[in-house]
Amino acid sequence: MAKQRATRGPAARTRRQYSTGDAELDRRLSALVEELELSPVDARSTFELLVTAIRMASEPLSRLDRKLINASVKEMRYAFNVFSKYRDRKKVSVFGSARTPPSDANYQLAKELGQRMAAVGWMVVTGAGPGIMSAANEGAGQESSFGVNIVLPFEAKPNPFIASDPKLINFKYFFTRKLMFMKEADAFVLFPGGFGTLDELFELLTLSQTGKSDLHPIVMLEAQGAGYWPEIDRTLKSALLTHGYIDREDVGLYHMTESIDDAIDHILGFYRIYHSQRYVDGKLVLRLKIDVSDEKIAQLSQEFSDILRRPIERTTASSGERQDGDVPELPRLRLDFDRSHFGRLRQLIDRLNES
Repeated sequence: MAKQRATRGPAARTRRQYSTGDAELDRRLSALVEELELSPVDARSTFELLVTAIRMASEPLSRLDRKLINASVKEMRYAFNVFSKYRDRKKVSVFGSARTPPSDANYQLAKELGQRMAAVGWMVVTGAGPGIMSAANEGAGQESSFGVNIVLPFEAKPNPFIASDPKLINFKYFFTRKLMFMKEADAFVLFPGGFGTLDELFELLTLSQTGKSDLHPIVMLEAQGAGYWPEIDRTLKSALLTHGYIDREDVGLYHMTESIDDAIDHILGFYRIYHSQRYVDGKLVLRLKIDVSDEKIAQLSQEFSDILRRPIERTTASSGERQDGDVPELPRLRLDFDRSHFGRLRQLIDRLNES
């Protein structure tokens, strides 16, 4: 999901110091953080986490409020730590019904997807349950699988293909679990499913359409003749597009197919030239796996002038990117993007990958 990070320029507004309201307590917290010998950015974040905990102690929050905050922070800390060991490998989150039996064609398709994505070096993230989730984990194998399990009165036991693996993470809350699905993945494949699958679909589309996450491949995959995603697609277009609730380009944020070859080609093709993105001083910087010609840059600038305030420029890694070790060696393009039409931006990335 939200791998998007911003680098603040020298003209950016100075951040107001976050405080407990007690100068002496602030000093003691600062001294404690200094002992940890963190980088300036990490030290500030750690200090602010401590300040938040102290401020909660004197605020009229209910016991339930405190328990929710405490549990969710602990869940996120643990999950981020597990995922941090595998940040160098791309991951695909796979969604779909827990009720799909192994005899179903969609189960077999999900199993093959997991197997083939693992074969090209990707890892698979599922909800760790039965059905489609079990199929994708089975195909990928434990070494290339994550399971983000939700503790429910039913469907609580993780599937046997991830149950004994340290990359199985249990969650109390759907919102922290969903964050891991979306933040840690580089692509998403959805099989037919119920309310949960549709919830995940609409969350993905909302985050993409509003720019609250980087753009990623979102693939709706099903066995031949299933008819599930075409019905959803027709509903989206008739209920949303025809009434002007979404832009025509927004339907390009997802890709619908019955072919596993097409699904995998769509995912891998998205990263043929495009690598990642980051906002630097309010401008969108696209990091590229390989450079593109001046002619291609001029062509993109002209074709997508409706969402660009000025032509695309070449650029180098910012100081923030270098400090973070954020692929500073890769070639970069700087876009003065309107930060509004993300469906069109997806089209721009697709055209870039045609180079």
